[in-house]
Amino acid sequence: MGKINPPPILELTRLRVARDGKVILSGLDWMIFPKQQWVLLGPNGSGKSSLLATLTGYLSPTSGKISLWGEVYGESDWRDLRKQIGLVSPAIASMIQPSEVARDVVAGGELGQINLWKQPSPLVVRRARAILRRLGLADLALRAWGHLSQGERQKVLLARALATRPRLLILDEPCAGLDPVAREDLVLFMDEVIRLYPASTLVLVTHHVEEIGPRFTHGLFLRGGRMQVQGDLRKILNSSELTKLWQRKCVLRRLGQRWSLTVSGRSIRQKAKIS
Repeated sequence: MGKINPPPILELTRLRVARDGKVILSGLDWMIFPKQQWVLLGPNGSGKSSLLATLTGYLSPTSGKISLWGEVYGESDWRDLRKQIGLVSPAIASMIQPSEVARDVVAGGELGQINLWKQPSPLVVRRARAILRRLGLADLALRAWGHLSQGERQKVLLARALATRPRLLILDEPCAGLDPVAREDLVLFMDEVIRLYPASTLVLVTHHVEEIGPRFTHGLFLRGGRMQVQGDLRKILNSSELTKLWQRKCVLRRLGQRWSLTVSGRSIRQKAKIS
């Protein structure tokens, strides 16, 4: 007998999203299987945020099909499915009060709350501390949110997302606003999360190849609301595909297990018009 592949975690079929007569996403097909770690890469305005909002049920598709763990959007209660998705996003960070300590930020993930209005149970506190300890963040447990650096906040948010024991973990541009040292630290931290939590599939949303750690396996490149290419990162992450994605001459270099990108010249469109 042939090997039976596990069912996909996520499946998009001809997904289309339009608002006010404007097409935001068009013709997207995408499948994510267990043990895959994905990078969603694309320029600003390519539709990455809209795709995330659609996946989490906050933006309804105009047509096409979305299924999570075999449950089809529109036929299942998406609120229950959403509980199996961990999310790290700027929107969550902006709502946390400066006085909230890191332990309670993490506990709020399990409780589905931001800014706890009463002391969590001893069991929830122990679980929150255990996650922080496992991730090497135990010394931050009683530090107030307002006293954490931006990099520390992102790590605590990741711990918060893991408190729900998610099957799918989405990181929405987690390195935004970090200096080079803090960014490198967070990239290594994300790689460690993948190692420590193999049951969770990660989707990293970014527009910087330097943020792609060695444990990411697959990529989806998005431009103008359409998929440019997807598949094994070893096959699609190259100078040619990135030149198409950014519409500029791109040279991708491998630095150990990481990447460096050089972009030069005028846009490809501008050159075409001039010639």
